[in-house]
Amino acid sequence: MIQVFCPNLHYIRTEEVSDSGLTVISSIEKGIVSAMLYRDGKKVNSWSKGYEIEAGEKEEKRLVKRTIYELLKQETGLRPQWGLLTGVRPAKIISGLLAEGKSQQDCLDYLTKEYLVMGHKAKLALTVAKAEQKILGENKPKDISLYIGIPFCPTRCLYCSFTAYPLAQYKNRVDEYLNAMFKELDFLAEYSKGFDMKNIYIGGGTPTSLTEEQLERLLKKVETLFDTHNIEYTVEAGRPDTITKEKLRLMKEYGVNRISINPQTMNEETLKRIGRRHSVEDIRRVFYEARELGHENINMDLILGLPGEEPHDVENTMEEILKLAPDNVTVHTLAVKRASRLKEEFDQHTLATAQALEKMLSIAADYAKRMGMEPYYMYRQKNMVGNFENVGYCYPGKEGVYNVQIMEEKQTVLAVGAGASTKTVDPHTDRIERIFNVKSVEDYISRIDEMIERKKEGLPKGGLQ
Repeated sequence: MIQVFCPNLHYIRTEEVSDSGLTVISSIEKGIVSAMLYRDGKKVNSWSKGYEIEAGEKEEKRLVKRTIYELLKQETGLRPQWGLLTGVRPAKIISGLLAEGKSQQDCLDYLTKEYLVMGHKAKLALTVAKAEQKILGENKPKDISLYIGIPFCPTRCLYCSFTAYPLAQYKNRVDEYLNAMFKELDFLAEYSKGFDMKNIYIGGGTPTSLTEEQLERLLKKVETLFDTHNIEYTVEAGRPDTITKEKLRLMKEYGVNRISINPQTMNEETLKRIGRRHSVEDIRRVFYEARELGHENINMDLILGLPGEEPHDVENTMEEILKLAPDNVTVHTLAVKRASRLKEEFDQHTLATAQALEKMLSIAADYAKRMGMEPYYMYRQKNMVGNFENVGYCYPGKEGVYNVQIMEEKQTVLAVGAGASTKTVDPHTDRIERIFNVKSVEDYISRIDEMIERKKEGLPKGGLQ
């Protein structure tokens, strides 16, 4: 809760009031929930209220959060739009309530009254929950998805914290990496014969940073091992400076039916600032080439709140996106990740205020509506500037089903590659187990047998026939 009001500041848990900086102390005693704020050891503010506290840790935590929220709202003058909600999936709360038989109005009232979520955000969560339920309602117990990780990029973007390695440094090991990954794929292909593969997602990094020959090797391997007909098959083409007409043709030839071309912004100066080696014109060219070659489901990722950008820059980006008319637009709010260059260089950049970001999100939502798109999935992250959200918009029937599955954790997702995480979901109990791969490319190549062994031990035994 404190991070909502004081993002990107370092904090520690303590039992005592510190002599320097801010200290927040919270307590529950005899039905009174209190929060006190100290600056450099001196008490400067407090907030408390009496409640009839129901038994249970969840309710106690909510009341402590609410008290800290009221204290810091009073101190800072900020009113976070998501209220007390700090979790990744706001729509999940509504899905749970709807499953209990609550009405849509009950769900909205619950978010606005119990969690102090602002009305328009509660309505967004309800819209997304209904769209997700439609997708998740089609899940069958034997359905699974597959993630294939290509952890290479031409350069590292300013805001990136993913497992991604500069291609120039690793180009002599890419084939070795693919060989190791194919071994892991062979094992999972055998394992998955007991299931129905519904989605395959090749992500990264930047999968199209592979050469044309390497990309074809990968696509051919997938085609050999899995039935790619009648499934959602996505390649995150990502950066336009890695996409060629031949790569687009290969993806089409091997049955890829959903691609991402991710500009992040359509402003030239920002592209340079964030470390992208392509122009706005490159984005347009690659997009039109993809359409020419028959790609009918193209997603474009955007990031709002990039250093130096104002609402008018977002308006310019959305105007350009409107002209291109992609099938999906995923609107991210900038998050300052611990492992990113942006975090290291934080003092060198000017980031948007919460008020400016609110306006940017509103501009993006208005343009999505003008394009005939509806929100279908949403998630939130720690350290998001302004504590907002990421939203996927699309035309009806163009939803990225894999995105919903990975976010709502209702389906097992097998994963191969460095840094990839397999997530198994028990369809009867919703119990989730994770099996992690090592992040380092060198370790992944040298320890591939160990990665396969981890899966042999961790995957439910019902898959192998």
